[in-house]
Amino acid sequence: MSDGNVVLVTGGSGLVGQAIKTVIERDRQKRNSDYDSETWIFSGSKDGDLRDKTQTEALFAKHKPTHVIHLAAMVGGLFHNMAHNLDFFRENMSINDNILQACHKYNVKKVVSCLSTCIFPDKTTYPIDETMVHNGPPHSSNFGYSYAKRMIDVLNRGYNESYGCMFTSVIPCNVFGPYDNFSLESSHVIPALIRRMDDAMQKGDPTFTVMGSGKPLRQFIYSLDLAELFIWVLRNYNSIEPIILSVDEKDEVTISRVAEMIKRAHGYGGDIVYDTTRADGQYKKTASNTKLRTLYEDFEFTPFDKAIDETVKWFKLNKNSARL
Repeated sequence: MSDGNVVLVTGGSGLVGQAIKTVIERDRQKRNSDYDSETWIFSGSKDGDLRDKTQTEALFAKHKPTHVIHLAAMVGGLFHNMAHNLDFFRENMSINDNILQACHKYNVKKVVSCLSTCIFPDKTTYPIDETMVHNGPPHSSNFGYSYAKRMIDVLNRGYNESYGCMFTSVIPCNVFGPYDNFSLESSHVIPALIRRMDDAMQKGDPTFTVMGSGKPLRQFIYSLDLAELFIWVLRNYNSIEPIILSVDEKDEVTISRVAEMIKRAHGYGGDIVYDTTRADGQYKKTASNTKLRTLYEDFEFTPFDKAIDETVKWFKLNKNSARL
């Protein structure tokens, strides 16, 4: 990246956007010279509806970004996805098409978009890697979101083939951390468990119910770690091929293990029970980070228990302003 760059982060008020902002502010305090000639802009829904082409182009005309980190999306947990697959597909398709078209129109030098491991085929071999994105249908529970995210990869290839654009994408495993969405209706598993267990503690409930069997396996990445890797990709990764940003395979944990760690972090004294009448979703989606480790061998991930502790602490301190 060169002097005078303007980096626009869409979805900048969300979990990953706020993590990137935190990392940049921390690095600036350390007098990291990489940021001396850069302007970083974090846009949220209040700055324009990215489902609308006119509003999207107005955002680009206002800020004239040279680089874009595209995080904006309609997102939600398992049950929210299951109930709204069509909405997830249509809204995310509109957002992604408008953003990448605006990036081309305004001659953005590089775009890094955010995908998800849920885009991979439901029926596959493990671990999954970057070559397997389009090898079969995704899990039926969130096919709308998954197909819309897959299409970013298709658009990236199309813009590169037609115009030579450097539009690429990253595929994180499950992300959690400060500034997450703790809504009971639409949150992902870790913030949902943190919020619900806090509610149970306030009410003095002797038991806490986890939806599903607790057996599914997941890899989780702390949002601040993902933020560091996003910035690294923006500065150092120059390929349109997607790259998986995930913790190591050995760090995969069961949902029941996650619940126990949140229980410890909260200091909850009750028992955890499992409602096996509720859907588990995809059993596993183990991702390989071999490509990342090859290119950035010495990156150190925050230990999972420490990241859970920090997220629970943040939630307790920020309940009045968190997304509930």
